Amino acid sequence: MKIRNIDAIQIYDSRGNPTIEVEVELENGMKGYGRVPSGISTGQYEALELRDGDPQKFRGMSVFKAVNNVKTEIAALLKGKEVTDQETIDEYLITLDGTKNKSRLGANAILGVSIAVADAAARFKGQQLFEYLGDGNLLPLPEIQIIGGGAHANRRIDIQDVLLIATGAHTYEEALEITFNVHRAAADLLKERENYHGVADEGGFWPNFDKNEDALQLMMESIERAGYTPGKEASISLDIAASDLYSKKDGLYHFNLENRAFTSQEFAELMAQWCHSYPIISIEDPMADSDWEGWKAFTKLLGKTLQIVGDDLFTTNIERIQKGIQMSIANAVLIKLNQIGTLTETMHAIAFTKKAGWLPVISARSGETEDAVIAHLAVATNAGQLKVGSFARGERMAKWNEILRIKRSLKGNSKFIGSEIYKSIFNWN
Repeated sequence: MKIRNIDAIQIYDSRGNPTIEVEVELENGMKGYGRVPSGISTGQYEALELRDGDPQKFRGMSVFKAVNNVKTEIAALLKGKEVTDQETIDEYLITLDGTKNKSRLGANAILGVSIAVADAAARFKGQQLFEYLGDGNLLPLPEIQIIGGGAHANRRIDIQDVLLIATGAHTYEEALEITFNVHRAAADLLKERENYHGVADEGGFWPNFDKNEDALQLMMESIERAGYTPGKEASISLDIAASDLYSKKDGLYHFNLENRAFTSQEFAELMAQWCHSYPIISIEDPMADSDWEGWKAFTKLLGKTLQIVGDDLFTTNIERIQKGIQMSIANAVLIKLNQIGTLTETMHAIAFTKKAGWLPVISARSGETEDAVIAHLAVATNAGQLKVGSFARGERMAKWNEILRIKRSLKGNSKFIGSEIYKSIFNWN
């Protein structure tokens, strides 16, 4: 089935910022849609999100140039093309843009088209998106934010995310139940202490703390208040977003909350100390994306005892992932569609990561839409893990709920291995 037309409009993400929605119409009248998320804590090696930069329009945040690029150049190129040939279409888009970081047309324009093409093709074939994209049936283990920090919470604490992984869950539903209980227990504790101040960008709480480690202590108390044993039914995951803490001027990592600074080795040792002191099963970006030696030091300390995830370090880019593998840095890769810009490149990055014996973690962005494409991507590729944000806000719950619908549609053919997935990278029991 061939593409008849491609259109685009400016819509708004979960922060109310402009983003792009693409509509692909087929010759039989069927339509597919792609809605593009946006990050705020973006890595320097990510594909470029094209914004207009006019301070008189949405403070420079509008995406009318990207919308126009879809309606003109991209639409002209893809009209009449076979919608089910995803790899060829994505290659057309990459070639048309002609830049390494998709800066001419905009990664947001390109990704919107890439997703919409896949959505239209799936509808044409009478399939759900996860069925069209792959033959997976593994329901992902959720990684769910309880406390937001960093760029997602006005720097209330320096580290970006304190999350929960329901390591004792035997089903996807049980993972959500454990998370629900811990999330509500954290809310109760914060209200009792008059430290409940609403939610951050991804739905997690953003209380006042005197030091960063206080957030870890609150997690421990919340898990226990919910009736669980820390490190058994429920474990801690951290996203440090260390690139935001690293200063190229002095070569130091800075905790502004505590007015402290650390050398690369000192910061690696501090992160290792936290991981020894608390039931932390996964840590993301413990070192800056330019600090390869720091990454080597941290991986040497803890690479065989927990999941070490590269986000800003790898930016869903196979070349950077390959470098990390060759240097034995990290053992997992955060996968974000808009970091690289097409579905095909994203799926190649997932396959490459898995082939190396590492774990992919499919992730949302802080500025999300109601689109649940990443839920389908996680199942289609048997990725095994999904990081969306907290257990609150519609754009987050849409993804968790979509996994439940996917499970129902699999009619007993789905599987869930939960924290067993970590056995492939470290000695988890």
